Amino acid sequence: MHLPDGFLSTPVWAALDVAAVPVAGYMVRRAQRGFEEKKLPLLGVMGAFVFAAQMINFPVGIATSGHLVGSALLSFTLGPAAASVVMIAILAIQSLVFQDGGILALGANVFNMAIAGVIAGYLPYYFWGAGRGRKWAIFLGGVFSVLVAALLAISELLLSGIPMSGPVLGVSFSLFCVSALLEGAITLAVFQAVETLNPTFIRQPRAQRGLALGLALAAIAFVTAGVLFASSSPDGLQSLAQTLGIASRAKALFVSPLADYQAAFLESAWLRRSGAGLTGVALIYGACVLLGRMVGRQRSA
Repeated sequence: MHLPDGFLSTPVWAALDVAAVPVAGYMVRRAQRGFEEKKLPLLGVMGAFVFAAQMINFPVGIATSGHLVGSALLSFTLGPAAASVVMIAILAIQSLVFQDGGILALGANVFNMAIAGVIAGYLPYYFWGAGRGRKWAIFLGGVFSVLVAALLAISELLLSGIPMSGPVLGVSFSLFCVSALLEGAITLAVFQAVETLNPTFIRQPRAQRGLALGLALAAIAFVTAGVLFASSSPDGLQSLAQTLGIASRAKALFVSPLADYQAAFLESAWLRRSGAGLTGVALIYGACVLLGRMVGRQRSA
């Protein structure tokens, strides 16, 4: 789902970079209104949990995989504004540290997943999350968050002059639909598990310590044990790029020692993967808590 540098034309990525800045600023201001300092640990562990879950790819079709995006899950647990801020932090660290998603294309990825994906995921929950259709609202939130982000990414490729035939679009959209359905199912399962462990986690920030610890342990388990079972197949966007013959256009502006979620300085393949994952979990947690503190201070000021 992360667009690398080299796929989008300069006018497209530049326009999205410019557009993402004020929208991200608006989300930060919105997050200030409902900010509670007691939620800082949950902010950090939810970011770390989503980052870790994104490392676990699962098969969605022949030679194609998908992974949890987490936009809807974050919006349900943190609120849409705070979810956008956390997702922006995740995307920025993934781009700068792990070279997953381009630096020049960061605005596009932020707009697709951290803004449009979060809003699309939250809308069903906002309208129907308190009624009988609560489970369906949570499920559809996960589905919509992925579909909207995928459609935006495909549209941006088309605007960049990359031709796509009807059959290619059909196959790609079908794979994204499978990913979206799995996103909805995983989102519902995780959210229900969180509510089962702590039914008052949204209303009572003081009751979040045990939940935060559980999510932190789950994130560590994902990046240490879960990576052993992750699919090595390309995700939907990478598979589309290979089909279109543009995969070789992907370029990196610099080389990171943790590129592709591999700690290159470690010997074993498992240590390289889990070492990079643990580093990412720590970085995401720290970045989210730091952003939360900054938002809180600005609100106080």
